[in-house]
Amino acid sequence: MKYCKLCLQPDTRPNTVFSADRICPACNYFEALQQVDWQERFEILQDLLSKHPRKKGQFHDCIIGVSGGKDSTRQALFLRDKLGINPLLVCLSYPPEQVTERGVSNLSNLIELGFDVVVSAPAPQTWMKLKQEGFRKFTNSFRSTEMALFASVPQIAIKYGINLILWGENPGLQLGDMKTLGRTGYDGNSLRYMNTLSSGLDWMLECGFTKSELVSYVYPGTAEFEKHDLQIVYLGWFLGDWSLVNNAAYSCGNGIEIRTDGVEKTGDLYGVTALDEDFTPINQLIKYYKFGFGRVTDYVNEEIRLGRISRDKGIKLVESYDDAQDEKYIKDYCDYLAISVDDFWEKVRASTNKTLFSVEPDGSIRRKFMVGVGL
Repeated sequence: MKYCKLCLQPDTRPNTVFSADRICPACNYFEALQQVDWQERFEILQDLLSKHPRKKGQFHDCIIGVSGGKDSTRQALFLRDKLGINPLLVCLSYPPEQVTERGVSNLSNLIELGFDVVVSAPAPQTWMKLKQEGFRKFTNSFRSTEMALFASVPQIAIKYGINLILWGENPGLQLGDMKTLGRTGYDGNSLRYMNTLSSGLDWMLECGFTKSELVSYVYPGTAEFEKHDLQIVYLGWFLGDWSLVNNAAYSCGNGIEIRTDGVEKTGDLYGVTALDEDFTPINQLIKYYKFGFGRVTDYVNEEIRLGRISRDKGIKLVESYDDAQDEKYIKDYCDYLAISVDDFWEKVRASTNKTLFSVEPDGSIRRKFMVGVGL
């Protein structure tokens, strides 16, 4: 395990490749941004939008996948109020047992701001069973739900005959998932190669689910994208101030409700992510034990690049909160998966990366690596 020498990105992030001088892709990208002509990029965006005109009889110019959170709220308002674009917002709805009142309120806020919203709601029982199987097989109940989240947007685009999809963050440039890089910095049609989507449906079929039950989880193939002339565009590539904190500040001023449960329970330094449900902090905890980084690492990397905190300060935050957890959230998660808390921890310990962590006789998990240094 090695760390980027500028931020706290470890090379254990799936699909990331450091440069020869030990700098992560996200830091290299950030450095390149300092030379960008943002007015030129704005003109590229305007030209790009003009090449995807609204079809006759349609009311919407493009589609944005939304949760009601910081990124989707900012995107929707930017397109409408800055560019005069009328987007159709598409939201994948969590089942009642998972969605929070905060999430419902934030989606309602988008509607109250004047946007049209289509909600995709996969069958709750299938959703629950897939999460249970995902945890049993991979210690990752989010493998199926993330597939449905990403699939819902192009599926709706095809149904409505809208061929332009606006996405927020480029995971290749801004996080370092190099397999998602497209032909240009804003081309998102390689999103299908990200770690989650590339796993496909085979494991679900092996678990006994039928293809008819899995319609909501099928990301359209390359042939379908070409047939319907679908194009995903990363909007964040065009915005010089695109960042987690900036998007949150902008969206909070436009009515979104943020978390108040604290970083100790969620690993969320500012309470502005995963607003629509409370299972994501558990997934982040499991990710930490598998790869050696969690939610706080993603936060501080961005803050370090923007010069708002030092690398040393970031190390202290990661050491303190990257394994943040809350007994109530874990209990609620286990109840939903129909397992005991003891079964949960037994599975997590079995899936822990033993190169990075040791599992002690008392069941506690201790890291072997030094944050910022590695192994």
